[in-house]
Amino acid sequence: MKFIYIVALGSGLALTQLHAQSQSIPLSYQEYLRKVSTHNLGYASEKLNVSAAQADLVASRVFNDPELSMGYFNNQNKSLKMGEGYSIGVSQTLTLGKRGAAIGLARSQSELAQIQLADFFRNLQADATISYLEAVKQQSLYGVKLNAYKNLQQLASSDSIRYRLGKIMEVDATQSKLESGILYNELLQAGTELKSAYSSLAVMMGTFSADTLYQPDTDFKIGNREFILADLMDRAVTTRADLIAALKNTAVAHQTVRVAKRENIPDIGLSLEVGRNARVRNEEAPAPPFTGITAGVTIPLKFSALNRGAVNAAKLREQQASLQYDQMRLQVQTEVLKAYHQYQSLSGQVRHYENGMLQQAKQVLNGKIYSYNRGEVSLLEVLNAQRTFDEVQTQYIETVFNCHVSLVELERSAGIWDLR
Repeated sequence: MKFIYIVALGSGLALTQLHAQSQSIPLSYQEYLRKVSTHNLGYASEKLNVSAAQADLVASRVFNDPELSMGYFNNQNKSLKMGEGYSIGVSQTLTLGKRGAAIGLARSQSELAQIQLADFFRNLQADATISYLEAVKQQSLYGVKLNAYKNLQQLASSDSIRYRLGKIMEVDATQSKLESGILYNELLQAGTELKSAYSSLAVMMGTFSADTLYQPDTDFKIGNREFILADLMDRAVTTRADLIAALKNTAVAHQTVRVAKRENIPDIGLSLEVGRNARVRNEEAPAPPFTGITAGVTIPLKFSALNRGAVNAAKLREQQASLQYDQMRLQVQTEVLKAYHQYQSLSGQVRHYENGMLQQAKQVLNGKIYSYNRGEVSLLEVLNAQRTFDEVQTQYIETVFNCHVSLVELERSAGIWDLR
């Protein structure tokens, strides 16, 4: 009896600590996804890539700066009276087609960054949903352990009284106490895993608090979905963000080829200079003051354009991007096919559990406990029935979780999202 009191007191303290040491805040799925999309640190970091790409696009529109030159000359004006003067000039370099190519490349890279951000969010909401489902699963598993522990604790208490009355042997009372203690340890472990699942939700939401845990709605359910495989295939190849990003990457590669070709176009230099010459007072060659204007064009001899290495490398990368898109398209179709069959299989397993297995296991357990209290069956049969019932419940919870995860993966692979 002392052992029973100690175990009962310990279980009460453990269950109290599980909910009292940390404040549990109920969290609906919709509110959870809103917090993830607003506060997830990884998503916030990816948004900066879009801002940086847009800044690069703005920078690509800049023109080359003109150059201003000033000069002064003195033809021994003091000794030979040959005069002095000054000049002011402006020059500008014209890059024919290079600025337009750079703008086109920057625009494609900016669009690619936005698509990659959409793909990051597609994976983020799927991963966040799986974390939420994991927390729901751990809540259910904790409930199974708690109910099993309460059953055996009640059985151990009853056996202790029956032993004192001489209705059962001491070994049976000891066995029930031992089984109750084993389940208590399993209950503590389940509580630890439950808290860990709660903490994962906080990471997804970009928050941390040592004394606050977010607890999912216990009645969270995802209804069954009916899909047509052909429609999923078509939807995936047209709307999946990573596949669209791969296609946009081919456009970026094409723009890179365009930039490489434009680099071989010579830059044209234009210049205009105004010079003022003072009067020449030399007796042998006098000259009046005058103003001179000089205009010039500079055309470099682009022998480096004979080297086609950069252009050829860009063309090869363009071909590589096209092949990568084709490979990803094939991979996407395969992912959808696998996810579809996995979801169909797990949906059938869930229906099999719900069509009688859970109820049958519960009926067997209740019957064994009733017969044991009447002295008709042994304690071992009750314990076996309890383990079977716990295993069926656990397997059912795991199967439902896997079924929900397979649905998330199917929608992720198909590029759709309608989970509510």
